[in-house]
Amino acid sequence: PAMLRGAAKNYRDVTVVTDPRDYDVIIKEIENKGNTDIETRYDLALKVFEHTAHYDSLIANYLKTKTRKPDMFSETLTLAYEKIQDLRYGENPHQKAAFYKEIGNNKGTLVNGEQLQGKELSFNNINDANGALELLKEFSEPTIVAVKHTNPCGVASGSDIYDAWKKAYESDKVSVFGGIVAANRMITEQTAKEMAKIFLEVIIAPGFTKEALGIFSGKKNLRLIEVEGADFNDGRGLHIRRIQGGILVQDENNSLLEEIRVVTNTAPGEDEIEDLLFALRVVKHVKSNAIVIARNKQTLAIGPGQTSRIWALQNAIRNSVHPLKGSVLASDAFFPFRDCVDEAAKAGVSSIIQPGGSVNDAESIEACNEHGISMMFTGMRHFKH
Repeated sequence: PAMLRGAAKNYRDVTVVTDPRDYDVIIKEIENKGNTDIETRYDLALKVFEHTAHYDSLIANYLKTKTRKPDMFSETLTLAYEKIQDLRYGENPHQKAAFYKEIGNNKGTLVNGEQLQGKELSFNNINDANGALELLKEFSEPTIVAVKHTNPCGVASGSDIYDAWKKAYESDKVSVFGGIVAANRMITEQTAKEMAKIFLEVIIAPGFTKEALGIFSGKKNLRLIEVEGADFNDGRGLHIRRIQGGILVQDENNSLLEEIRVVTNTAPGEDEIEDLLFALRVVKHVKSNAIVIARNKQTLAIGPGQTSRIWALQNAIRNSVHPLKGSVLASDAFFPFRDCVDEAAKAGVSSIIQPGGSVNDAESIEACNEHGISMMFTGMRHFKH
């Protein structure tokens, strides 16, 4: 690195090369002009400093993991990424974009996945597929996650992946059209036949049977991605968000609850508790304010991204095509007023799970007792923006 840096500092007189892809340009200039252009040498010097800075950041980040007192949020932060590919465009056609990967263990991520067929992944495909995988990692039993614009629109667990697909599809047949689907089990012929009946952008799974691949081969534009080992990372990961003039950094939200406490006169039954935890895992990945209503480990109604919690609940109920009697409800944050409980009771919800912590918790508890609804507090909020 020292020799490269030294040569790059003297780019006016020195041609320094770190990338074999630049050989042709250099050879042509020397053959045609007897030397390289100053502009070429400047660009090559820039590549050197990018290369050595990347090298130094890899060393620093590795050593940081070995220190006796690791500091996740050090005084300076240097991030090392390598480009995988340029993308056709970004979130919108007028935006330019590229896909980069972190250096290190990328098991269970799109970065480590293999595309088996279909068109090139777009910026939005990658973003949505990542959201689907993040939610899928919450579940160990056979589960299907369907996503549109990073929000889940149908999630279900079943006895096998075919059962999970049927339930997830029935959750919201409208929104799943043109969506991203992720599965945590191999896609079988039976499941592929059903999936192939509708338009999907991407299907992600740990594997596809030969028969399933044969069925999907007739849909040339459908992207099939094989991703193995989709489970949580080791917890050292950083969640990074760009803002004007800087970035926000936090550790990943790999926790589900701090406690689980019944706060009403009525306690949920065993099946209700399983459904409550299922709904909680889903609502954690829905844009705030978020409400999820579920039954038998199947989402029945999802209310994402509202500025009012009651609106999120009302939208979820209004847009659902399912009878909600005997369902459970999960909220990503506490109820500020009792109106959510009253609205849920009208819809037929029998049990609620939420973080608690509002100054008006007593009102919500009283409302639950009036309606005969059980409610549990988790002590952990799951805002997602």
